[in-house]
This record gives sequence, structure tokens and C-alpha cells, in this order.
Amino acid sequence: MTDAVKAALHDAVRAARAALVGKLDGLGEYDVRRPMTPTGTNLLGLVKHLAGVEAGYFGDTFGRPLPDPPAWFADEVIDADPLVDMWATPQESRAEIVGLFERVARHADATIDALPLDATGTVPHWPADRATVTLGRILVHTLTDLTRHAGHADILRETIDGTAGLRAPGDNLPEGEDWPAPVAKLEAAARAAG
Repeated sequence: MTDAVKAALHDAVRAARAALVGKLDGLGEYDVRRPMTPTGTNLLGLVKHLAGVEAGYFGDTFGRPLPDPPAWFADEVIDADPLVDMWATPQESRAEIVGLFERVARHADATIDALPLDATGTVPHWPADRATVTLGRILVHTLTDLTRHAGHADILRETIDGTAGLRAPGDNLPEGEDWPAPVAKLEAAARAAG
């Protein structure tokens, strides 16, 4: 049963990664980088952020640091700019950030494959009473973070160009839907309730 649970969690992590990166497909450099919310959330920044998340949780936590990490992983860089992982500089290419994300995913996958669910590690930035964790706990924690941000990416992408769906445009949406009609229905219901 433990192996089946581990495999299911790992499959879900892989699916969330693919959904997130897929939201970049077909967009130009401006659209993958532009801030889309009052806090600056952007598609490429989400990918960069999650590369750092997985490197930390599946690497450092279990004493398996990512070889040759980018300069922005350094504590002094993060201390100087706590949002450094949430956006891409003009010098950081999309290919570089996606490549880092994929390299981190391979490193994380190796940790997941090598360790049992009850393997313990330490998250140094968590409170002392919760800092000792298991691989199972980190799989759930990271899956939650990945899916949350993949959901953000869904909304950002739909806002940018109307592309919606799990991965490919519309692959999990009703075929042939006339979206202005259900949106008008929802607007009318919201006004009536408000």
C-alpha cells in the first residue's frame, strides 16, 4: 500500500509540473513575464519559484542539495530580494528557467525514488516543532504548492489570451461551449444574490 500511495503522489506531482509548464506554450516573452496581479504574479515567475521550492524540499531537506544551483538560490541573494524567485530578469531566458525547473524535477524525482515515504529530513526554515518531516509529508506539501500555483497559471493564461483547459486548450472543458452565454448567466446570478 505504501508503494501505491508513493506512486500516486509522485504521479500527481509530475502531472502538476506538466500542467504548469504547459501554460507557457505559444506565448511570447512579454506575456510569460508580465505581472498579471497587484502582487506581480506572472507565469515564468511561477515556474522559477517552484524550481526553488522543489530544490529545497526534495534536495536540502533530505541532505541532497541540487548540484550547481543558480546564484539566486543563495541565502544572501534571497535576503536582499525576498521575491527574487517570483520573476525572471531580462537576462534569464525562458529556456534557462524551464531548463532549471526540469533539472530540479529530475533531482526531486531521484530523491522520491531513492527514499521511502517515512524517510526523515529537516526543513530549516520551519518552526522547530515541525521542522523534522518525512518524505510523505514533503510530497503532500509540495504537491499542494504545485497545484495551487498551477491553478494560478490557469487563470493567468486565460486572462492573457483566453486559453483554458488542463493542458491543451480546452482538453477538459465542454466542447463547443458558447462561453459568453454561461458567463452572462453567472453575472446575472451574482447580481441577483448581491
